[in-house]
Amino acid sequence: MRTAVSEALFERAVKVMPGGVNSPVRAFGAVGGVPRFIKSAKGQYIYDEDDNRYIDYIGSWGPMILGHCDDRVQEAVIKQAENGLSFGAATGLEVEMAELICEIVPCVEMIRMVNSGTEAVMSAIRAARGFTGRDKVIKFEGCYHGHADAMLVKAGSGVMTSGVPDSSGVPEGCAKDTLTAVYNDIVSVKKLFEENHDDIACVIVEPVAANMGVVLSEKGFLEALRELCDEYGALLIFDEVITGFRLAIGGAAEYFGVRPDLVTYGKIIGGGMPVGAYGGRRDIMSIVSPLGKVYQAGTLSGNPIAMRAGITQLKILKNDPSIYKHIALLGERLRNGLRKAVKEAGLPWNITGIGSLSCIYFTDENVRDYDSAKTSDTKKFAEYFRYMLDRGNYIGPSQFEALFISDSHTEADIDKTIKDAEEYFGV
Repeated sequence: MRTAVSEALFERAVKVMPGGVNSPVRAFGAVGGVPRFIKSAKGQYIYDEDDNRYIDYIGSWGPMILGHCDDRVQEAVIKQAENGLSFGAATGLEVEMAELICEIVPCVEMIRMVNSGTEAVMSAIRAARGFTGRDKVIKFEGCYHGHADAMLVKAGSGVMTSGVPDSSGVPEGCAKDTLTAVYNDIVSVKKLFEENHDDIACVIVEPVAANMGVVLSEKGFLEALRELCDEYGALLIFDEVITGFRLAIGGAAEYFGVRPDLVTYGKIIGGGMPVGAYGGRRDIMSIVSPLGKVYQAGTLSGNPIAMRAGITQLKILKNDPSIYKHIALLGERLRNGLRKAVKEAGLPWNITGIGSLSCIYFTDENVRDYDSAKTSDTKKFAEYFRYMLDRGNYIGPSQFEALFISDSHTEADIDKTIKDAEEYFGV
């Protein structure tokens, strides 16, 4: 596979950007080799600067649920751009987006647009603290909630891959009120509540932990979190930056039937454009400025281009439930094919997933939390990654990222990826 142009671009990039990238996992540091510089995408495919084509299983880390450059979304964005790119003032599109989300997601009674998942989480936690008058936050080992200071404590995703569980530059005081529990271990959560019962403002959780691979919440876990929060007067926050509008039209809250107090969303509500949002109960959101004393603002929040893209995509998803059936069937087809391949090869690797999210772990451990996820052989994954990439399969360059399937993917795409994996495993 040709890489000369990407290699030349990377040589230039490392001179002017830290690591040659604008987000760490893009550097291929965990898998070796030179990152591919992408120039275009359409449907289920992305194309790099060397004109190589890949079946894309990243989809901009989830939001391209319809596939890249969906004609309907693209047309709406082009038309909106003709009216202006940014106003720094209120628009009708913001109202339409807010009404649409509140209609789709019953637990969201009011919502505030922001510019990223990180900002959404940061703002939701501030609202929870302001509402409860408490400071401490419970998060889970291996769950990634963006790069705000207080959340970089035993975070997942790229932080796990780099072997740095916390970030330099985060003052000790910023993280002192962040308590960590073990994912899928309700006893560890209850212990933290018992030790800090008057101080905990909220519990924040990925209802499907999709930043240490794909770790499913076990039966009863989310329900037990709801009960503990109610018992101790804390708020429950679902971080649905990954699962929102992907696991189901109503996200994980709908899929699992558990109602959080607050929920955070990311770029899927902008059709892949830079956007995020946090929302939930009316009484909680009413303390956000200008109504209340919890301050949060953003010049680009509710950007009209992002709103138009997101409204178009969400309406398509809302009006066509078959999309969720299609991507879930493709996800199951991929997982079954990979399971069959490793079984026939006599390998103990684990394949996990739900709906259109999947992950292969190079470990014989039952992956259910941060510690078991970390037993995966990252060197084996790196070898697998390079093999699959050279055969035109673009997956996340980290053991601890999810594979995303879009509505543009086909059974033929999935079968090709399975065949390539079979060849790698020697089946």
